[in-house]
Amino acid sequence: MSRLPQWVGGLGAGLTRFAQRLDERKAQTSGTADASEETHAPTPAGMSASSDTHGSSGTAEAAAGQAPVGAAVGAAVSEHEHVPPPPGYAPSVAPRPDPVAAVPWGVRVAAEVAWRLLILAASLWVLMRMISAVQLVVLAFVAALLITALLQPTVALLRRHGVPRGLATAMTFISGFVVMGLVCWFVVWQVTENLDDLTENVQHGITELKHWLLNSPFHVTEDQINNIADNLSKAIGTNTKDITSAGIEGVTVILEVLTGILLAMFSTLFLLYDGPKIWGWLLKLFPAAARDGVAGAGPRAWATLTAYVRGTVIVALIDAIFIGIGLFFLDVPMAVPLAVFIFLFAFIPLVGAVVSGALAVVVALVTRDMFTATMVLAVVLAVQQIEGHVLQPFILGRAVRVHPLAVVLSVAAGSLIAGIGGAVVAVPLVAVTNAVVGYLRAYARENALRTAAGEPSPEAAGQDVPAGSSGPPGEGRV
Repeated sequence: MSRLPQWVGGLGAGLTRFAQRLDERKAQTSGTADASEETHAPTPAGMSASSDTHGSSGTAEAAAGQAPVGAAVGAAVSEHEHVPPPPGYAPSVAPRPDPVAAVPWGVRVAAEVAWRLLILAASLWVLMRMISAVQLVVLAFVAALLITALLQPTVALLRRHGVPRGLATAMTFISGFVVMGLVCWFVVWQVTENLDDLTENVQHGITELKHWLLNSPFHVTEDQINNIADNLSKAIGTNTKDITSAGIEGVTVILEVLTGILLAMFSTLFLLYDGPKIWGWLLKLFPAAARDGVAGAGPRAWATLTAYVRGTVIVALIDAIFIGIGLFFLDVPMAVPLAVFIFLFAFIPLVGAVVSGALAVVVALVTRDMFTATMVLAVVLAVQQIEGHVLQPFILGRAVRVHPLAVVLSVAAGSLIAGIGGAVVAVPLVAVTNAVVGYLRAYARENALRTAAGEPSPEAAGQDVPAGSSGPPGEGRV
């Protein structure tokens, strides 16, 4: 116990020296403002030395004995706590910038847009692969939607006159498909009845074309014409296998067409009968936050599709009637089947009118003469000009607002993806998409303004749109 006071005294002396050294270090690193503090720094040491002098001799001896220990401890702590500053001649090194800040703003924006576009392109590619895998089912369902848009107003009209839903659907469905079947049968019957006369007229036309080429300013000789005929015969003979395989593939195509027709009929029946229920079930698949917007976009899309189908049918019917009358008065063979072809091809915008008009002109040229073909061309061009500048703006109006460039690109893309069926459904798909996107954009803007004004949203106010009251194919909308 007698050694403990001596050890404590030595430790106190060491700590005092350590504090003195720290003060000296701070005085050296500080500026001229700390010079006065450096001159007064030894005062605590002098006081401690005076107290040590007036202390007992045993305490002085203990302090003298423990001084090296305290000095060692102070030096070790000072060595670990203090980091000397760099010398004055050392160059200043600027800190490295943040990698994100080092990339230019334009490059960052381009990268953000690029990876989003890549994700969209990948999603679109996957969707197209899935559609191509079930192309027959997709085309059949789209055809059912178009037929439903054409027949649904009749169901709504019968329902308003008190006819039950099932009976109204059955009457409309049967009458609609009976009319379409009769039209197809009439076309086939007319073609088969006039096939022999058409063959004779084609042969006669080829003979006249041969004589015209011989007497034309092109200086075509009879040997050249015979060589062309021989080459055609050899090509047909060498490609017999290809023609046979094409015939087999034609049988497969006929089976696929029949399957697609059955699927379209089945889908049309249920869309006419249970359209509101199907639409309500589809609405439940969307999140609650987006359900109101989709429920509002559905009627717009259905109204656009209905307007497109009705307008196209009316315009195609007018084209077929007037061009058919012109063909009849010009005594062109198969005037009625050609008029039906013009009606059907009118559902392919731009391209269909050109193909059907060219077919009528070619038939008139082969079966009659150059003057008749010229007159048919004049009739076709006149009717199509009236259609494009008078009928379509008046009948379709502002319901279907699609730019001609979008029409051309959509028809080309649809034909490349799914052939004739893709060309038929391309324009109504673009029109419906345009209507839906426009409504959703206006709906989002209205919600943003309502939120900024502090008004409650329709979801918060409890104003949910009923699932069966709107949307395709709804009941009671004509």
